[in-house]
Amino acid sequence: MSIAAQGWVVFLLIGLVAGFLASLIVGGGGLISCLVSGVIGAFVGGFLFNYFGISLGIENALVVEIIHATVGAIVVVLLARLIV
Repeated sequence: MSIAAQGWVVFLLIGLVAGFLASLIVGGGGLISCLVSGVIGAFVGGFLFNYFGISLGIENALVVEIIHATVGAIVVVLLARLIV
């Protein structure tokens, strides 16, 4: 497996974990909805944390990315519920 393919797999796994954690916090659906909300949430969370200049002070980059993606997924799910 190439480095690029491994990056995509890690990105999707982070999105899946974040979507699952978000569904535990705000309630939610199945595997596909967790994956989609987590992947979109990764972008949203990364943007929000950068925009507001929030630093968690955690050394482990994987944990930081999961937290960013989870917060973003929660925001995405709550906004989706407001719209629908």
